[in-house]
Amino acid sequence: MLHVPSPPPTLSRRRVLAGAAALAVAGATTWGATACGSAPPPPDLDDLTTALDRARADAELAADAAAAARGGVADTLTTVAAERAAHAEAIAEEIVRLTGRAAPTTTAVTTTTTAAAPPPAPTVDDVIGALRASAESATQAAGALAGYRAGLLASVAAACTTAYRVALDPPGAAQ
Repeated sequence: MLHVPSPPPTLSRRRVLAGAAALAVAGATTWGATACGSAPPPPDLDDLTTALDRARADAELAADAAAAARGGVADTLTTVAAERAAHAEAIAEEIVRLTGRAAPTTTAVTTTTTAAAPPPAPTVDDVIGALRASAESATQAAGALAGYRAGLLASVAAACTTAYRVALDPPGAAQ
């Protein structure tokens, strides 16, 4: 049997563009189908979100206590509030890096009543208690994490401990 050569197939520009368009549509459909399902959150996210919420709450508490305090204590509380706000910012940036989305925001629900007196301003002891709880929480979370995140939360724990043990601890208090 003789094999008769046939002319090579010709590819026109139109066929190449039509094929490329078909591949692009098929690829977009496949990618879209897999991207629609949300991936589970990374396991470190819960620890970071907890640390973020605590940092924001501590910053607000220290700022409120600083507004009610006088003298050097007010300055120290202002510094603590700024440090905790910086912690919140660093943790939020890590959450963004981890998830690719903005860090969660906390929204405080306020109810107004005309008959009730305003709550008393937080005291230094309130701030010390909150910082102690934040330090313990960050220490536990840092032990469960690895790498940069562990270092970040360990640094937060050290700063909180220093704030309540050194900066805010009244002279002569038992340690």
